[in-house]
Amino acid sequence: MAEMDKMLKQMQKFREQMDELQEQLAIKEVSHSAGGEMVTAVVNGRQELVDLKIDPQVIDPDDPEILEDMIIAAVNGAMKDAFEMARQEMSKLTGGLEGMPGLGDLM
Repeated sequence: MAEMDKMLKQMQKFREQMDELQEQLAIKEVSHSAGGEMVTAVVNGRQELVDLKIDPQVIDPDDPEILEDMIIAAVNGAMKDAFEMARQEMSKLTGGLEGMPGLGDLM
């Protein structure tokens, strides 16, 4: 029974560490630019878009597709960078065990 209590305490501690990691990821940000920095997307570690900067020079009413493409590229790049940042932070906590079933749900 003592072994089971010890395991439950370890699981509770791990859950608390995961919660703390989630809070830290919410304030960490990455940015990614497209079009020579004409469009910049900022995403937090929870993969939420928190800011989007668009240089007014890139706004062409006759060709909105260029701006649309730059926005998509900037946001996708920032999301990818945020995912990688979160994966690296998770790896520190799990010791490389993030591939275990169920751990992915905690991110």
